[in-house]
This record gives sequence, structure tokens and C-alpha cells, in this order.
Amino acid sequence: MDDKDFHSREVCMAGLDEASDAADPVVRYQVRGAVAVVTLNRPEYSNAQNSAMTYALDDAFVRAVDDDDVRVIVLAGEGKHFCGGHDIGTPGRDIDVGFPRRAIIHWDHVGKQGVASRFARESEVYVGMCRRWREIPKPVIAMVHGACVAGGLMLAWSCDFVIASDDAFFSDPVVRMGIPGVEYFAHPWVMNPRAAKEFLYTGARFDAERMRELGMVNRVVPRAELADTVFAVADKIAEMPPLGLALTKKAVNQAEDLQGLRDGMDSVFGLHHAAHAHNAEVGADSLAGLDARAMARANKREAGQ
Repeated sequence: MDDKDFHSREVCMAGLDEASDAADPVVRYQVRGAVAVVTLNRPEYSNAQNSAMTYALDDAFVRAVDDDDVRVIVLAGEGKHFCGGHDIGTPGRDIDVGFPRRAIIHWDHVGKQGVASRFARESEVYVGMCRRWREIPKPVIAMVHGACVAGGLMLAWSCDFVIASDDAFFSDPVVRMGIPGVEYFAHPWVMNPRAAKEFLYTGARFDAERMRELGMVNRVVPRAELADTVFAVADKIAEMPPLGLALTKKAVNQAEDLQGLRDGMDSVFGLHHAAHAHNAEVGADSLAGLDARAMARANKREAGQ
């Protein structure tokens, strides 16, 4: 999300994460009236999500929840893309760094080997955190432009709904690694089972309009109108009573879980780690030897670029 998107709007800047560089935090927190804007801020890496960003996001969401003047939260991305996925190859990749657990009670993955490490880490920073954010008692809107790929999908799916620009595209290409989709496996619920299979089997990019037709995206607007549209919707929602919004969100989430979302996700998480273990046993590493550059090249070939 470029600064120009806030042109002529009053925005209150605030500090965020003590672990972040104060001049260039990995997550920015801003308040615009009754709306908190949480912005992924690693644009030089397409906002690839490392653990530092994960915990800075959590700090921002907690801050928004604790502020009674904030009624709605918007999640956005700085720069060209919303989020290019989990960090599997930037200089800031911090897979071997421990952070205090917040989403689950488990041992620190650092210093562990194999499944003892991967399962502990991904249960916390991927599935656990996304589930935690899904239960934020205030409405959360994903404002998506450009790429929303793999781990980026998980962030968007943790929100209540998605408003996308017409240049947005969505993809979960991790089947290339022999892995059955990202950890927060919501695919059959946010679209439908047949569409989810096409989405995963092909690893193709689905544009915003296709995702709107499938029900994953609520609205698609021209890129220049994205911020205005999102804030208009957020301001409208902010007029509703906070408790009514919180209870309504809980009601819909509970209904979705009764349709199998939570249990289904748990079952697929085991398959996800079976794939990681298989890759590590027969190949170079748990990602089948595919780093960020290799995945990006494959994805661009698929898109005809």
C-alpha cells in the first residue's frame, strides 16, 4: 500500500515493535478515525512473512483490539504486492530464531531436529497465529493488491473478508514442493472443493475477478479506488455496536467450524508435515530443494512471464 493511498486523509503514525528498526519497522501501525491500518512493510521482498513480521503483526492486532476507539482493522501491504508468501530465502529469514510462544503451548523449535522442530514452529507461527487472528473480536478487512501467494493467502483468510484491486492475483503453488497446500488449509471452505482442487493441482494464478466469482473475494475495484473503497466499507462497519460485531463474527466463525473447517485443517496439517518429512528423507531438504528464487521462476513460467 503506497503512501499516496492516504492522500488527503488524516493518519496518526505510531511506533510498534521494539524488536523492529524504529525507522523502518517490518509492520506499520496507523490509526485513521475508528480504523486501525496494519501494513506489512518488507516491500523489497514482496512482504515475505518471516517470524519477526509474524510477531509484529500480532503486536499490532493486540494494540488495535485494546484500543476502544478502534472499531475496524484493515490489513494491507506496502509496495507492489500484498504478500508474496512465507520467507523461504531472504536475508531476513529467521527460521532458526526463537520467539516467545503466544498461539500455543509447545517447546521452542530452535535446536530441535526434523519433525520435532518443524511441527513445533509451524503449529505456532502458521496455523496457531492464523487461528488466533481469525478470532480477533473486531472486523478485519484484507486490502489486497498485486500478489497474494501461499502464506499471503493465510493472512487474507484470517481476515473477515477481502477487498481486492483488479491487479490482484492469488496462488498456492506449494504442490510443486510435493506439499498439499499451505498450513492454514482453508481452501475448500473459502472457495469450493472443485475449485480448490484446480487451484492446488495447477498452482495457477487466479485473478481477483475469478476469486470473486468463487466467493473468496468480496469486491474487486480498480487499483486507484482500492483504498477509498476499503475505508468507506470500514467506516460503515464502524458505525455498528462493537459487541454486536464481535458476537456476529463469533457466530459465523462457529458455523464455519461446524462445517468442518477446524477439524479439516488439523487433518491436512498432518499431511503437510508428512510431505515435509518425505522431502527431507529423500531429497535435499523439507522444501524439496526449492528456494524462493526457484519458486518465483516456476510461478512466472506458469503465468507466461
